[in-house]
Amino acid sequence: MSGVSLLVQPVWLILLPLVGSIMVFLLASRRAAVGVAVVAGNLALVAGSIGRLGITGPWQHSVGGWGAPLGIDLYLDGLSATMLAMTALVSLGISAYSAAYFSAAAARHFWPLWLLLLTAMNALFLSRDLFNLYVTLELVGIAAVALTAMRGQREALVAAMRYLLTTLLGSMSYLLGVALLYHSTGSVDMVLVGEAPIPASVAAAAFALMAVGLLLKTALFPFHFWLPGAHSSASAPVSAALSALVVKVGFYILLRLWIEVFPALGDGVAWLLGILGGVAVLWGSLQAILQQRAKMLVAYSTVAQLGYFFLALPLVAAGGSRVWGAIVLLVIAHALAKAAMFMAAGNLLAFAGHDRIRDLDRVVQRMPLTAAALGLAGVSIMGLPPSGGFSGKWLLLQASLEQGNWPIALVLLLGGVLAAVYVFKLLEHIFTSGTPLGEPRAVARTMEWAPLMLAIGAIVLGFLATTTLDFLIIGEPFVPGRRDDY
Repeated sequence: MSGVSLLVQPVWLILLPLVGSIMVFLLASRRAAVGVAVVAGNLALVAGSIGRLGITGPWQHSVGGWGAPLGIDLYLDGLSATMLAMTALVSLGISAYSAAYFSAAAARHFWPLWLLLLTAMNALFLSRDLFNLYVTLELVGIAAVALTAMRGQREALVAAMRYLLTTLLGSMSYLLGVALLYHSTGSVDMVLVGEAPIPASVAAAAFALMAVGLLLKTALFPFHFWLPGAHSSASAPVSAALSALVVKVGFYILLRLWIEVFPALGDGVAWLLGILGGVAVLWGSLQAILQQRAKMLVAYSTVAQLGYFFLALPLVAAGGSRVWGAIVLLVIAHALAKAAMFMAAGNLLAFAGHDRIRDLDRVVQRMPLTAAALGLAGVSIMGLPPSGGFSGKWLLLQASLEQGNWPIALVLLLGGVLAAVYVFKLLEHIFTSGTPLGEPRAVARTMEWAPLMLAIGAIVLGFLATTTLDFLIIGEPFVPGRRDDY
C-alpha cells in the first residue's frame, strides 16, 4: 500500500482529532494553535479522501481486519464524504473563531471537548452498522451537552440539563429499535439488516422507536423544545456547532435508515414527517419574527430551517435522487449560513455587551464584516439566488410543481417570505442607529473574518450545486436496497 493511500484511510479522520484532544492537555500554552492545526489537518484528510473517492468510487475499511458482521466497517460514499466535507469546513471556521473568542481559562475546557465532538461526528459519518452509530451518536450528544454547559451561567446549565435528558431519551429510544432489529436479523450491519427478512410488525416498531429518538436529537417540531434554550444560551462558537453540525447527525442517520434498512416505508410515514416539517417551517419562522434577541432569533430560525429537510420527504418517492440531492444541498447551505449567523450574533454580543435587536447601535459602521456576514448568510436562509439555499429550494419547488404537490410548494414559498421578515428585522437594526447603552468593545478581526468566509461559502455553494449533486451520487447512496461489491 502506498504512503498516499495509507494517509487517506478513513480511520485517520477518527484518530487525528482524537489524538488532538489529548494533545491539547499536554500543550496547554498552545491549545488554540494545536486545535486549529488539528482541524486544518482534518480538512486536508477529508480532501484527500474525496480525491480518492472520485478516482476509485466508494470504498470501505475493516477496522482491525475484521469486517461485518463480526467487526466494524468504515464506509465512504458520495453522501458520507459530503457530510464529512461540510463538517470539516464549518469546523475550521468555528475553530478559527474560537481561537480569538475564548479566554485561556475557557479554552482549557473548550478545545478537548470540541475535538472530541469532531472525532465523534467523523466516526458517525463513516459508520455503517447500527450499534456503532448509537455509540458515536451518544458521544456527539455528551460532548455537545458539555460544551453547552461550559459557560457556567444558570441559563446555560438549565438548558444543558434539558438537552442532556433529551439526548439520553433519544439514544435510549434509538437503541431499543436497534435491539429489535438485532433480535430479528442477528446483525447490526445496515446492508445485512436491509437484506434480511423482517416481520412487518417488527420493522414498524423498530423504525418508530429509532425515528422518535433521532427526531428528538434533530429537534423537529414538536421535539424542538430543548433547542432554542440550548442554542441561545451557549457561547457563540458552541451555538454555531450545535446548529450547523450537531442537529444534522440525527437527520443523516434517519436518511440512511430510510434508504438502506427501511426502503419499503409507505407514503403515510413520509407525509407524517412532511407535515411536521411544514409546521416547523411556519411555526419556527413566526417565533423567530417575534424574538427580541439576536441569538434567540437565529435559534428559532434553526427550528424553521430544519423543517425543510422533512417537508420534502413526500416528494422522494417520485423524485428519487434529485429530491435527496436537493435536501442535502439545503443541509450544507444551512450549516454554512447558520454557523456564520451564530458567530456574527456572538460578535454583536461581544461588541455591545448585549444582543437585544432594538438596542444595536451602528453595527455596520463599526463592524462591516460582521454585517456583511449576516447579510450574505441571510440571503441563503431566505433562499435567494445565487446561494446554496436557493439551489436546494428551487429543486424542491420544481419537484413539488411537477408532482402537483401544491401544499409543499406553498410552504416553500411562504417559508421564504417569513424568513425574509426575520432576517430583515435583524439587518434593519444593524444598519440603523439604536440607543447606545455603553461603550462598545473591540472584536478581534478573526472573529469577523471567520463568519464572513462561511457566509461566502453558502453563496458559492449555489454556483457549485451541479458539481455537488454529481458528487453525491458516487456509490448510489440514494438507491434503495443496493448492495455494493468490494
